[in-house]
Amino acid sequence: MADGPFNMITPDPKIFSLDEAERTLPLVRRIVVDLQHEYALWRAAVGQFELISAGARAEERLPPEVVAAEREVALLAERVAALFGELEAIGCIAKGIEAGLIDFYALRDDRLVYLCWRLGEERIDHWHDLDAGVDGRRPIDALLSTGIIS
Repeated sequence: MADGPFNMITPDPKIFSLDEAERTLPLVRRIVVDLQHEYALWRAAVGQFELISAGARAEERLPPEVVAAEREVALLAERVAALFGELEAIGCIAKGIEAGLIDFYALRDDRLVYLCWRLGEERIDHWHDLDAGVDGRRPIDALLSTGIIS
């Protein structure tokens, strides 16, 4: 995964067992579907705003359609931020909106790792190191599947 906020470790993260993370999946699924939808609407609204505002000159008063488009972008941005906030409140991290990638902090042999889930997967079947990203996904093994946190 690329550098930036997606690779930062959350201070004092919630540590999940595999069972705990999987129990959140029905709610996480709904939030991710909503997030993908709202994000797509926001991107379209940003594109529309850019088209409309490109023709507007730096005048004292913006045309009403530019103001309305700007308001729509702001409203959709708030919705997207609220959905990110819902995921954060659960304790998971969105790693890719379009792909529906979600990570959960977990311990594997007393080492902090991510349990990795993607929208469309029935359950959490993969994990990866904190610095590995989705390309470093590995199948869940006995060190993660016990559901016991030390």
